[in-house]
Amino acid sequence: MKSYLFIISKPPHSGIYVQETLDIILTTAAFEQTVSLLFLDDGVFNLKNRQNPDTSGLKDTAAIFDALALYDVNALYIESESLQERGLSPDALCLPTEAICRNQLSQFMGQFSVLVPQ
Repeated sequence: MKSYLFIISKPPHSGIYVQETLDIILTTAAFEQTVSLLFLDDGVFNLKNRQNPDTSGLKDTAAIFDALALYDVNALYIESESLQERGLSPDALCLPTEAICRNQLSQFMGQFSVLVPQ
């Protein structure tokens, strides 16, 4: 079985990128593959509590993030420097994540069979 690391680096409600990535994640997980997510750069905003997508006219992805556990997608990682640079703390996130330092990313990514950047 392959292990997949999906990297989300785009902010929420900036287009269809996040929605399409989440669809691929759920499809991959539905085929019983090991799926993990890494949030980098502006992608950390996807996990920010109390978002209001109604003003953008895009789909609310918060419900999909809530559904990840139903597909056994429980390994969520966040780059700690990206979080800090955007003035966010782990308490401001809607899901629990494990922090990875920027200087450890290369080694961390090497653990996975397939990397899927956004």
